[in-house]
Amino acid sequence: MHPTLGDDLARLPDLLQSARDLAARELAGLDDRPVAWLGKAPDAGPVPEEGAGAEAALARFAEHWAPGFSGSAGPRYLGFVTGGATPAAVAGDWLTTAYDQNGSGAVGSWAAALERETVDWLREVFGLSAAHSGAFVSGATMSNTVGLAVGREWVGERLGVSVAREGAAALGPVEVFSGSPHSSIGKALSMLGIGRERLRQVPLLGGNREAVDVGALDAALSSRGGRPAIVVANAGTVNTVDFDDLRAIAALKERHDFWLHVDAAFGGFAALSPDHAHLVAGLDAADSVCVDLHKWLNVPYDSAVQFTRRRDLQIAVFHNASPYLGLPTGEPDFVHLTPENSRRLRALPAWFSLVAYGRAGHREIVERNVALARALGEGVAALEGLRLLAPVRLNVVCFTLAGDPSQERVDALARAVAESGETFLTPTVYGGVPGLRAAFSNWRTSEGDVRRVVGALRAAL
Repeated sequence: MHPTLGDDLARLPDLLQSARDLAARELAGLDDRPVAWLGKAPDAGPVPEEGAGAEAALARFAEHWAPGFSGSAGPRYLGFVTGGATPAAVAGDWLTTAYDQNGSGAVGSWAAALERETVDWLREVFGLSAAHSGAFVSGATMSNTVGLAVGREWVGERLGVSVAREGAAALGPVEVFSGSPHSSIGKALSMLGIGRERLRQVPLLGGNREAVDVGALDAALSSRGGRPAIVVANAGTVNTVDFDDLRAIAALKERHDFWLHVDAAFGGFAALSPDHAHLVAGLDAADSVCVDLHKWLNVPYDSAVQFTRRRDLQIAVFHNASPYLGLPTGEPDFVHLTPENSRRLRALPAWFSLVAYGRAGHREIVERNVALARALGEGVAALEGLRLLAPVRLNVVCFTLAGDPSQERVDALARAVAESGETFLTPTVYGGVPGLRAAFSNWRTSEGDVRRVVGALRAAL
């Protein structure tokens, strides 16, 4: 063994304590550190010829790189839809690395059984039926990709073609209909060989809505002449967290042949709140569902789950044919259910957080975030120089400058807010108007944080 590696092994408990101390200091200082860093990163250096050891690596990271990391784990990072990591999730993630289990199969470890338990819990949380099976993937993009891949195989089944065996070319054109599809849907269609241009955007409801007009969807499906299609419904759009009428869309199956995929990346968590659960009514009718856990479940990045009613088709798509991996009989190993062979035990942080805080704890996070989003919406509406672009429906505030909200002026506002270090917001365009959006999903965020965000906006105007 290399002497430096051997020395690190001998001192492993001390090294872990040093890493723990650095992490604790960084997390304790989230309220005071800048939420975003816009400065230039250090110049890249050559790969070290002789290693300095883990302690020296930790010191170099703390000095050269840690100062430029964002405060995305903290309460005022409102860009994208970014959760933090609950204390239990952090502990679970650290243990995920320490145990270093390959969650692809059940041989020799209980890791896969723990993932199945976690998936079953999440299925119950989101109100899905026992017919839905699931697996962990890296994020919403991969969850959408898996769901659409199974949907593509279903279209082939309806046409007497096995895409898994014969390829997408044997299937012919596949039409995908959606009202306000997330950008990851187009990316998934590109990867799956369906093609971005096969995505047909259906007219939306009027009145500042992002929800699909179900009547228009009905008409679009009627134009298919009975050929099977895929419909992507939204349970929470990016800009205004609008929800398609999932029950009404599912009812169209009485007249049309389509696979219903629901993108519930963060909006699915409305199921936890009695006041908002009606927004996801009908989710259990979906053929496949995407939920992103490193958003509102507040587990570390690289964690999402996908569900489907057709595990047999999922196996047909992702079965890895190799003698050493075994055949997908009985309860199939996860290697036969997702694109990855090797996969870390992503389920463990989610398992820890669900055990630690239960439905009630995560319900409180959701309801508090919704209340805080509404408070920020009121604060924005009260600021001279800003206006809301849409009502605050759940946990996202979408707004712009009053008067002339040109892209240049909005970009300048976003940069000024980020440079303040108080908060971080991401840009958007809604109804053709450039704007900013603040997404609440972090378990730490409080009323005091909302006041600081309003103050940063006031100062930047």
